[in-house]
Amino acid sequence: MPSQRQGAAVDGLERYRAKRDFAKTPEPQGGAAHGGARLVVQRHFARREHFDLRLAMDGVLKSWAVTRGPSANPADKRLAVRTEDHPLDYGDFEGLIPKGEYGGGTVMLWEDAAYEPLNGDPLEALEKGEIKFLAHGSRMRGRWALVRMKTRDKNENWLLVKERDDFAETDDRLVQRFPTSVATGRTREEIERGAPAAPAASSRR
Repeated sequence: MPSQRQGAAVDGLERYRAKRDFAKTPEPQGGAAHGGARLVVQRHFARREHFDLRLAMDGVLKSWAVTRGPSANPADKRLAVRTEDHPLDYGDFEGLIPKGEYGGGTVMLWEDAAYEPLNGDPLEALEKGEIKFLAHGSRMRGRWALVRMKTRDKNENWLLVKERDDFAETDDRLVQRFPTSVATGRTREEIERGAPAAPAASSRR
């Protein structure tokens, strides 16, 4: 049976569900799912291509839309716009959202890894506006930070920044080096035509 805190997180998905018609989209509706400190990045080929960064906490995936995707160069500060919470099982979603539906387009699972909070409880860090974490991914590695900007914009704007460590890079080609799904090894075109997972997909994660 889910805890009271987990139940509250599930109930907090109204905004996510209100935007979607689950009779038309294959996206998960979400429910009482369990998961640890999971980091997910989904490349979203929608009307405007972007990357959705998601951190599991409090029974949901806290989410940010990163326009140009993560950069491992500490000199790059990538805009990350806070979006609605997503259910934990959304972290497994890869496929097509029908045209005309909210977020219509192709979704590729670009990173799927564990993370470690580096500045205390991640929910408290979220409230304070600075989340530092250690990513154990094959693409996002080492120390990263999400920092909320002080703006009067209607959106909640943050910055995604790679911290200086052994995994920092001097260019911004992280996204270009990994054009395929971390889960299935498929390209965007292969996902769109429903091609099966690449035989060596598991070795690419």
